[in-house]
Amino acid sequence: MPAIDTLLIFTAAALLMNISPGPSNFYVMSRSIAQGPRGGAVAAMGLAFGSLVHVLAAAFGLAAMFHYFPAAYGAVKILGAAYLIYLGIRFLLDRDGRVAAVAGSARRPQRQILAESVLVEILNPKTALFFIAFLPQFVDVSRGPPGPQLLILGTIVTLSGIPCDLFVAWASGSAAKMISQSAGLRRLQMVLSGTILISLGLYAALSERAD
Repeated sequence: MPAIDTLLIFTAAALLMNISPGPSNFYVMSRSIAQGPRGGAVAAMGLAFGSLVHVLAAAFGLAAMFHYFPAAYGAVKILGAAYLIYLGIRFLLDRDGRVAAVAGSARRPQRQILAESVLVEILNPKTALFFIAFLPQFVDVSRGPPGPQLLILGTIVTLSGIPCDLFVAWASGSAAKMISQSAGLRRLQMVLSGTILISLGLYAALSERAD
């Protein structure tokens, strides 16, 4: 296990990174705008579960293949981008609220939001590369095998991101609830959510590989 002072420094760094606006924040925002704070909170938890998959992969060395097999990175990157764009198009084409229920309506199962969010994060190869590049900097091999230390550090990153994403869900979802009574504004919510998701997908597809 890393030293306590190392864990404190690492936790502070993880919080600062999670507070900074990024794709996960905007993804949660899009879900909250479309379905209220509860939908955004479920999306945040889905991203966290997906992040833990990457933590396990990094700890056991599976994600390292992205460094040695660029084609694997590119394939997963395109799949993730395509999935985000697909979700965004669904929002844009939804003219009567079938895709997303606004302000916590039960028309859309929360488990579907959770599953989609887990998949979005799993299909984000930059998360895997981030863990590979960042976590080893805080591993002290003199204090034990690197695998358990990577698990601890990666879990800290994931857990510290949850309150940040939950705040985004509450702030954007609360604003969405205020305008949910208007059919025109509900349509605007769908357009805004879809635009954010499509923009995220295009950004993921066009951004340069993170080395």
